[in-house]
Amino acid sequence: MANTLDPMDLKQIISLHLDGFSNRKIGATLGISRNTVNTYMRLFKASGSSLKELLALDNAGLEKLFPSHTTIDNPRYEELMLYFEGVNKARNHPGFTFLYHYQEYVAQAKDPYGYTQFMEHYRRKYAKVKGSMKIEHDPGNEVFIDYAGKKLQIIDKETGELVPVEVFVAILPNSQYTYVEACKSQKREDLITCCCNALRYYGGVPKAIVSDNLKSAVTRASRYEADINRSFKDFARHYNCVINPARGYAPQDKALVENAVNLVYQRIYYPLREIVSYP
Repeated sequence: MANTLDPMDLKQIISLHLDGFSNRKIGATLGISRNTVNTYMRLFKASGSSLKELLALDNAGLEKLFPSHTTIDNPRYEELMLYFEGVNKARNHPGFTFLYHYQEYVAQAKDPYGYTQFMEHYRRKYAKVKGSMKIEHDPGNEVFIDYAGKKLQIIDKETGELVPVEVFVAILPNSQYTYVEACKSQKREDLITCCCNALRYYGGVPKAIVSDNLKSAVTRASRYEADINRSFKDFARHYNCVINPARGYAPQDKALVENAVNLVYQRIYYPLREIVSYP
């Protein structure tokens, strides 16, 4: 049974052609045959209008020009669209990545699309625009630390009780070399232990440790100059470095470690979401 291409499909063919896509790539991106794309390109040319003029037409105008041409059913494309429904429902889960779901899709699909086509189809179905910026950091100058906002849980094998654990994250901003450790709490002694372990893991000490105004590190937060608790100061003095809390109202101070936390959600939390762990 055949499916009629609707005007939006026709506009997508025109848009991709204007973007420099070959007919083969247009077909692969939209999930239709190359011969169908070839046919429509010939029809577009024969219409007497330029592609930009056709693109500017409303749906009724396109339907009038191209009323009955069809393409075959595409089970491969329909399978992908059905899979995307589950992908989109999982978008808000901590640690979500498209690569994880693409690998899952490849494992179950009979004839999977490549990753580039997978993402192109998803973006067309669920369009979303994002912005980004880059901040330069000197190597060895700072290490950023924070705790993940969401806890992991382990099961006490003696009692069966679910025990929540904090997840400490440290990152060297220049190399983005990241250290992650689960610990019992965010208390001062656990924070200092995690910092010691992180520095031992890195094999060196930066000039400054930047914390996100953690209660265990900062006695009083301030927009200009926070008070560092004495134990954490002693720790820094022992390692011959300083503590620099992230400034209030300065999100650029926090973005890097927050990105590291998101990576922890992706690489650790999400793969472990259905796995039972014991201490």
